[in-house]
Parts: sequence; structure tokens; C-alpha cells
Amino acid sequence: MSRQQILVTGASGFVGQVVCAELSHRGYAVTGVSRDIGKLDSRICTAVQIGAIDADTDWSGVLDGMGCVVHLAARAHILHEDAADPLDSFRHTNVRGTERLARSAAAAGVKRLVYVSSIGVNGLATRAGARFAETDPPAPHNDYSLSKWEAEQVLAQVSTETGLQVVVVRPPLVYGEGAPGNFALMVKILRRGLPLPLASVKNQRDLIYVGNLADALISCASHPAAAGQTYLVCDGEPVSTPELLRQLAGAMGVPSRVFPFPPALLKLAGTLTGQSAPVERLLGSLQIDSGKIRRELGWHPPYTLQQGLRACSFGSELLNLP
Repeated sequence: MSRQQILVTGASGFVGQVVCAELSHRGYAVTGVSRDIGKLDSRICTAVQIGAIDADTDWSGVLDGMGCVVHLAARAHILHEDAADPLDSFRHTNVRGTERLARSAAAAGVKRLVYVSSIGVNGLATRAGARFAETDPPAPHNDYSLSKWEAEQVLAQVSTETGLQVVVVRPPLVYGEGAPGNFALMVKILRRGLPLPLASVKNQRDLIYVGNLADALISCASHPAAAGQTYLVCDGEPVSTPELLRQLAGAMGVPSRVFPFPPALLKLAGTLTGQSAPVERLLGSLQIDSGKIRRELGWHPPYTLQQGLRACSFGSELLNLP
């Protein structure tokens, strides 16, 4: 019997490389699509180089024979935005590019598309004692999360018109060895031994280890009950910002150097410097109810928070990588 073929977009990225490796380990025939195929291992996947993912991307031949597409490629957060119209730039890739891919996949006979969205579709933060859930009204808080929500709506329309099965997954911050963005900055600060005025923060935030996200995406790609569903995923071990820093520092073998400082003054500093959103991510809570995917798909994170943080320092030997 031939192996099921799965195509992964954004295959050379932080998450994409782990997803491709785990799919290969489980016996799937993997095709990895990326602008930079030099990062892809031929033992793990068949590499296909493709240009920009937008409304004009030519998917001819690439999708033939695929049973499922895991769509990771996206225009993500830009630290130093220089686009004249940032929202349109996000829409160009995340909305119009996603629609083009979905319609091309349906035309090629692909049965299912797993779309990696963002918990930002639910909002920036949760109130004390509250958790985000799939039933919440969408509240995207920036151009990126708005484009992700619009892509979800477009995919729902394509599914209705073509019969393509769509599964939407909204993860929070994804961490692991080589993670970019805010997590990479956290690692850099800890390695430099810089003091951080965060010991007084009393928040709770849910994260997801990249190995857990890969496992969840494979469940969404393969489980019959996932078709047409939206799932919020996380490790299920909420942690405060100072405790995360302490645990990560411990895994790295360096001191955390967090010290007490009034959070109200940090918020004021964020407002005065135009950095309210980044400061809110450090100080605010973001908790997730991942019960739906656990109930419907029987999914449980295979790695703990502690294991994930250890892998950030000691590499990916905790994963089933070749």
C-alpha cells in the first residue's frame, strides 16, 4: 500500500522542519515547499522550491497526488515594519495566497487542508480566570491576526464551494530549539545575563512546544473527526512570565536575574514608548482551553513544558528525528 502523501508549505521554517521530520518518521511521504530548499533534508522530504505565495502562485503539478496540505507559510510579525500598507501586505500572502492554494488544492483533488492560524484571532490577552475557546467571538488585535482571521473565513468559503476539508489550528507562542521572535529574544537576554524587572508579574500564559504542535497538526491531518473544525492548542501548563524565565534559565544552566519592579510602571513605559503590545505580552495573561481537540481527537501533548524547555538547550534529541 502506498504511503499517504502530505505537502507542507513553509517547510524550511522553525515549525515546518519539525513537522516534516515527524511526518516522515511516522511513514508519510512528505513534500516540503519553501523558497529556501537548501534547509530541507532529502532524507525527510521531497523539496520543491516555489516563489512568493500570493494570488498568482502557480501550483501546477505540485499538488498532484497529495492527500493533505499543512499550510504553515505566512507573512508573520515584522519587528521593523517598512511596508507602505502593512495590512495589505499581510493580506497579500496570508489571505489571497491562502485562497489561491486552497482552490488549487481542491482542483487537484486534495481532500484536506490544515491551516495554521494564530491565537491572536481570539485576542491579545485573557481576563483573570478566563480562557480563550473556539466559541469566543473573534477579536483580532493587529494586522497579522486580522489577516489570519480573514484567511479562516476565506477557507470556510472555499470549503463550502469545493468540498475541500479544512481544519484550522490556532496556537499561542511556539517555543523550541531555534524558535524565532519573542522567544529567541528571551533566550538571548538570558544568555547575556541581563537583569529583567519582571519578578513582580503575576500572570499566566499558555505556550506550545514545537514538538507538541507538530503532533497536533498530524492529528488534524489524519483524524476523520477533524474535518471542518477549528482547534485551539497548547501544552496545557500555563506559566507566569518570571517562572518561564526561571525554568528556561535553569534548562540553559544560566541565572535568570529577574528582580521585582512595579508592573504598572512597566505598562506606563510601554505606553510612552509605543510598545504597549509587547509589554502586554510580558505582563498580561493568555490562557487557552484546549479541551475540544483533546475530546474530539483524543490528542494529548506528548511533551511537557519542562521537556520542551530542555530541548531548547540540548537540541532535538527529545523528538523522533532521524
